Parts: sequence; structure tokens; C-alpha cells
Amino acid sequence: MTHGSLDELRTLALQHLPSDAAEQWTGLLRPGVRLEAGTGSDNVVGQLGGLPTLPDAMEWPVWEGHGPLSFIASIDCAALAADALDFDLPKAGTLLFFYFDGQLDDGEALVMAEDHESWSGARVLYVPVGERAAARETPADLNPYPRVPLTAQVEMTMAEPWHPQIRETFAPGAPLGQRYDHPVCSQEFLDALWELDDEVGHQIGGHAHSIQNPVEIEVAEAVLDGKVSWDDPRLSAEAGSWLLLAQFDSEDAADMMWGDAGALYWLIRPQDLADQRFDRAMFTWQCC
Repeated sequence: MTHGSLDELRTLALQHLPSDAAEQWTGLLRPGVRLEAGTGSDNVVGQLGGLPTLPDAMEWPVWEGHGPLSFIASIDCAALAADALDFDLPKAGTLLFFYFDGQLDDGEALVMAEDHESWSGARVLYVPVGERAAARETPADLNPYPRVPLTAQVEMTMAEPWHPQIRETFAPGAPLGQRYDHPVCSQEFLDALWELDDEVGHQIGGHAHSIQNPVEIEVAEAVLDGKVSWDDPRLSAEAGSWLLLAQFDSEDAADMMWGDAGALYWLIRPQDLADQRFDRAMFTWQCC
């Protein structure tokens, strides 16, 4: 929902919340790596679009029955200052993100979290450091996105008050994904947060900036096959077990537009991240 420096977020909280609530809220901030389009002279940590660098033995990801996925982004983990994050991102190696973007079928087949058969339409590949790899040409009939170098800055991030973790702190048992009776849900505080920052942006780690309901809830519903209601504690528990791995916003410089000014999100469980099981990451997307 919001990103910025620790000092400015704490100051904002103290201006709009009781002091005890402000300290609790500040304690729920998480560090994330904010990614911005850069130039060749900047400290580049990855890229949007262009060509992926893959080992010879690693196949280009394909959604069976639909075709190859488009290359979205790559991130050099060693360049990210991963020690500043609060989860076990690899200290080295490269993460590559792929997504079936509709180029091959005019958007007929959609990759949706709730559709298990579409899960192969979004993938994360990990290339460990030391593996010989080279730029791989894009498969026929796919147009690569323009390459945009990415720079990084560590900032603090905050989720919306109706995020499961935040709700559990301030209003345990309140309806999932909805406002509740607490100053963190006041319109004054929310307006102040959005005035500070209302951009989704590109990001590694931290709290996701969801465009609609928290993306953790979407993923939890998908994992539970949509068989539990929003007031079922199992949904809240499942939502709380997922972390944002990466989000990629629509980006003019890379000719990327996800729906109506939307964003792509990959989430992962902490243990799968520690085990580098990026094949278990879950994908969802949202737009305005």
C-alpha cells in the first residue's frame, strides 16, 4: 500500500494515530526493494524485458497447449542488498520471471490464481551463480518487450489495514478484507498514506501494494480451491503464510500494460523461499 523511509512513515503514524497504535503500526513495516527504471550509468540490479540469460540446459518455459511465456524481468540477487530484507532471498544468482501475456492468442487464455489449469502460465526460474548461461533468443511469434534496466533502493513498506497480519494486530476476528473500527482504518489516516504514496511500482520483498483486495487473500483462496468462506479462520491462516516475492507494475518504458494499469504479483511461502523452490511460487494479477 505504501512505501517510504522509516522516519517519514513513523512521523505520519504519530500525526494520525494514538501513540501506542502508531508504534504498533510502525513495528509492522517491512523492508522491500523498490525497483525503478534506470540508465546505463546507474547501479543496475536487473531488467524489465529484453532477453533472458539462461543456461543451455534450461528450457524456455511453456504453458502446455498454449505456447511459450513472455519474459518479464530478471533480478540479480547479489546486487539487491538482500541482507537488508527480512526473508531468505538467495545471496547470489538470478531470478527470472515469465508470464503468458496473451500475445499468441489475443488474450483469450488468462492466467488466474483461481484456475489451477492456468498456473503454468506464470513461472519463476532461478539460475544459481556459477552456471554458464547466455542470452536466449525469444521464441518465434513472441515479441520481446523493450529492455529497461532497473535500479534498486531499500525502503519500508506497509500493507493495507485489512491485510490479514495488520487486522490480526489491531482487530482480531474482524471480517477478512474489510475495514474495522480502529484508527488505522480511519479515512484521515488512509488519505495521508495515499497522499504519501499511491504508486504500485516494481518491488522485491516487503508488503505488496495490492490494487484490489490483498493479493495474499487471492492466493490463499486459490490454494484452498475456493472452498472456504472469508469468515473461515483457515483462509486467514493460509493468507498469512504467503510473502511477496516480486511485483511488476505496468511500465510505459517497457511497453508493458497489465490489463487496465494493473500489476503482476508472485508470492511464495517462507520455507519454499529458503529452500529455493521457486517452482512453488504462486502468481496473481490485479488491475484497476
